[in-house]
Amino acid sequence: GKHRIVIPCLGRFKEEYEKVSKLYMNNRIRTTKYTLLNFLPRNLFEQFHRVANLYFLFLVVLNWVPLVEAFQKEITMLPLVGVLTIIAVKDGLEDYSRYKMDKQINNLLTKVYSR
Repeated sequence: GKHRIVIPCLGRFKEEYEKVSKLYMNNRIRTTKYTLLNFLPRNLFEQFHRVANLYFLFLVVLNWVPLVEAFQKEITMLPLVGVLTIIAVKDGLEDYSRYKMDKQINNLLTKVYSR
């Protein structure tokens, strides 16, 4: 397996430390659920695990069938789109506040004691 090398003095071993430290994980805290790239698909995936959202999606799909159409197609989509948008904005704001808190904690000064 891999061995860990501890270099106590960075003075003349700085290049070796930088080369070795890339092999290990950092100790940053990350409590956010989303990134900018996966926000929309992951949020929609989580929202459609709720039975109410699946019910409204079923009504929207059913209303697109001409024999069963009860309302205008666009009107049936309004409640679903409204609920999905409100929940997505709420989740995005909560995740952004977690991101700011993580950034604040990760940038705290740390004291290291050595003999």
